[in-house]
Parts: sequence; structure tokens; C-alpha cells
Amino acid sequence: MLVYKILTKAKRFYSWPLSRKIQYVENLYFRLKTLTIYKYMFRKLGRKCVIRKPLFLTPEFISLGAGVIIWDAARIEAVHNYGEQNFNPSIILGNGVSIQQRCHITAAGELTVGDNTLISFDVMIQDTDHGYQNLEMPIGEQPLIVKKTKIGNNCFIGSGAKIQAGTILGKHCVVGTNAVVRGVFPDYCVIVGIPARIIKRYDESLKEWRRTDSAGLFLN
Repeated sequence: MLVYKILTKAKRFYSWPLSRKIQYVENLYFRLKTLTIYKYMFRKLGRKCVIRKPLFLTPEFISLGAGVIIWDAARIEAVHNYGEQNFNPSIILGNGVSIQQRCHITAAGELTVGDNTLISFDVMIQDTDHGYQNLEMPIGEQPLIVKKTKIGNNCFIGSGAKIQAGTILGKHCVVGTNAVVRGVFPDYCVIVGIPARIIKRYDESLKEWRRTDSAGLFLN
């Protein structure tokens, strides 16, 4: 059985185009690097994770489930202190999460991405806002406001989307390209636009996806 599995994998490998073969070998290298170097840096590191060439990480505040892949130029940053503020940050990426190129995730509280969620390229997710009320102080120097932010299991976050502080996404949500999202959204919905709104939800009684108004109510 083991020999059969090896031969099957070898046959599949040789059937790929050269570009895919090179990528596969690269990922084997980065997987080995993850297991031998990053293993001792992260708060938690599950099996079969691959961390390629991130721009910046704060691994001591990051927990990864099994099979997580983080592609190139991602910035995943926990904010431990800011000015005179101190935080206890935690970034939790569930099993099978895929973080594509140039994603930016920032958290000062607990920010969670659920199992098997795919985050496309150039996405921003954060649980902080800058205060701006003091007109005598530059906005960049004003205190951070932390709001609970969570993405459910099996979600898809389209390229360029911005998930702002305080957003709660249910499971199996689809966020459209370049959407700017803030708020609480239920399971099984499609969210698009600036500001983002629900345009479609899964009707469990009819077992089909149906269009909705901006409040998420089904249209006749």
C-alpha cells in the first residue's frame, strides 16, 4: 500500500508542468524550514504548515492549526503595546487556513480566522481603530480602540477586501473583491461593496442561495 501511494504521487508529480514542479519543491523546502525553525517561535504550530517568505511576523503571539499556508510578503502582526497602552494580543489561524500574497493582519486583542478559510491576496484584517477625537493630537499618536474581530469557518475573502475592527463573519461567508467590511454578518451569506452589504444568503428551508436586500432579508 505504501509503495502504491509513493508511485501514485510520483506519477502525478511527473505529469505536472515544470512551473508546478518547481513550486512543489520550493514548498517542500519552506515546509522543512517551518518545522525546524518556526516550530520554536510560534505560540502554537500545527502539522504540515508552510510559511514561505513573510514580510513581517510576531510569531510569539500567533497560533496556527494544521495545514496552514502563509504565502509571500504577508504581514501578520500582533500589537503588544502602543504608546502608553499595553495589550495581550492573540492571532489564531484555524486548520487549513490559506493566507495569500501581501495580506496584512493586525491585532491587539484576540483575532480568529476559522478553519479552511481562504484569504486572497492584498487583504487587510484588523481589530483596531485609531482614535481621532482629540484635535490637538496627530491621529497616529492617539490611543488604539480594540474591537472583537472574528472570521468563521470555510469563508472566502476576495482580493483587496478590508475587514475592519469589530467585524464578525459567520461560517461559509463570501466577501467580494475590494469590499470594505464592518459589522456582524450571519452564516452563509455573500457580502460585497463599499460599505459592504449582504446581497445573497443561503435559504436553509429551500436549500438554495437567494438574493436579499441590504438588510439580508430575502427578496420575493
